Amino acid sequence: MADHLGLSPATVSVVINRAAVADTISQDTKDLILAAARKFNYRPNFFARSLRTQRSLTIGVMVPEVSDGYATGVLSGIEDYLLQEGYFYFVASHRHRADLIDEYPKLFLDRAVDGIIAVDTPWRHKLRVPVVTVSGHNEAPGVVNIVLDHELAADLALKHLVGLGHRQIAFIKGQAFSSDTDVRWDAILDVTARLSISVSPKLTVQMEGDSPSPHLGYEVTATLIKSRHPFTAIFAFNDISAMGAIRALHESRLRVPEDVSVVGFDDIESAAYQNPGLTTVRQPLRKMGAIAAETVLRGVRAPSARSKVRQITVAPELVVRGTTCTMKCPSSEPTKNC
Repeated sequence: MADHLGLSPATVSVVINRAAVADTISQDTKDLILAAARKFNYRPNFFARSLRTQRSLTIGVMVPEVSDGYATGVLSGIEDYLLQEGYFYFVASHRHRADLIDEYPKLFLDRAVDGIIAVDTPWRHKLRVPVVTVSGHNEAPGVVNIVLDHELAADLALKHLVGLGHRQIAFIKGQAFSSDTDVRWDAILDVTARLSISVSPKLTVQMEGDSPSPHLGYEVTATLIKSRHPFTAIFAFNDISAMGAIRALHESRLRVPEDVSVVGFDDIESAAYQNPGLTTVRQPLRKMGAIAAETVLRGVRAPSARSKVRQITVAPELVVRGTTCTMKCPSSEPTKNC
């Protein structure tokens, strides 16, 4: 190809292999090389390149599960960045099983990955490759954690509800195995204390089970309704549980938001397409995934820089849609306070 194009083999190699110094080569030259590669169906020898560079150009990604929700949003950002950088990746779902959480990193290393990204996964390993966790809240040596500002997230959601007149707020907590559950709950308790909002144990429920479906939110909301303790709003752990909560409210002939306002968390793609659209705290999931991928590749390319950053915090924002409204007419009826 170099002879055909009248270029040096080094120039062709740099462009084909997407080396860091490729940015110094003009776009016209890069386009010429890539067009020739397509014309002649040229592909670099993967094993030869791996032996020379000591890299597989592959990243291992661990997630609890893959469904319409948090993990999918983060994966989308990871994929965007890795594809742009010419990296392949493996995805392994551990379903919160301790044996798989322990075994998968070893399997990834056996497959010669250059680095690992773990999403909503506890991390206890010390590996020779760079590791980035997303919402892991880990303090393992050499691990960089991408986290949300949960204090700000709780502040945004609760000030929104308080501003609408809500004081009797029910809370749906995440499962005990979720990395964000305790951190977010601590943030909620801090913010409610600051805003003088009472958090009643009778209006606090926690999801159980590892199903990614809205049914978990449906179940705990049905329990809240049956308890007949009055509430005017629900702050759910995530959008999926908020959708289940809305279904339970509707089945009890409670209108959303006229009788009960509902706030979700994450802003997954389907949140905007609910009827009404879900008010939620937006985590920049795609951005968090892209930051994780960029950070792990930086560790691959510059090993000496791996230990310099321990945590990267990203900011949430509140997205107001149709599931919250002003509380207008408090009454003595359980839940029918708006």
